[in-house]
Amino acid sequence: MTDDSPEPNRVPFSGDSPSVAASAFVSRQSYLVGDVSVGERASVWPFVCARGDGGPVTIGDGTNVQEFTMLHGATLEEQVAVGHGAVIDYATVEPGSLVGMHSTVMRDATVGPNAVVAAGAVVLQGQTVPEGHVAFGTPAETRPMTDDQQAEAALVQEHYVELSREYKAEGGFE
Repeated sequence: MTDDSPEPNRVPFSGDSPSVAASAFVSRQSYLVGDVSVGERASVWPFVCARGDGGPVTIGDGTNVQEFTMLHGATLEEQVAVGHGAVIDYATVEPGSLVGMHSTVMRDATVGPNAVVAAGAVVLQGQTVPEGHVAFGTPAETRPMTDDQQAEAALVQEHYVELSREYKAEGGFE
């Protein structure tokens, strides 16, 4: 079977189809299936897989999901940054948070507002990362973030909102 639709990376499943806001940037090399929603000014970069086949995937306004990330039944609220190669499985990431490269956030875990999951960390099933904390290690331990860490996390998110605007304006990537 061939898919001649204009957006073959957006695939319906079990009666649900991906929904993408007009201002969002979704790379044509990403894959969205089933109950997936992408908010205003959000960005989904190449080789991201968002599977809304067992529960919805929500990518909130201004949120960016970077290359090689896997989302399955995940809720990413507003202004979240997800680094390259992360896995978020049936978990929630609250506003203003950053999930670092190659980290894992497992089922029923919650990353609180303005928190950071450090690169390579594993947030265990049911674990909560408190607001304004950094989670690090395997399994993840937490401690309060410094002002510098909070500022850096905000810069990453802002950078990707601007970068996605540039890619959208350049054309040919969606």
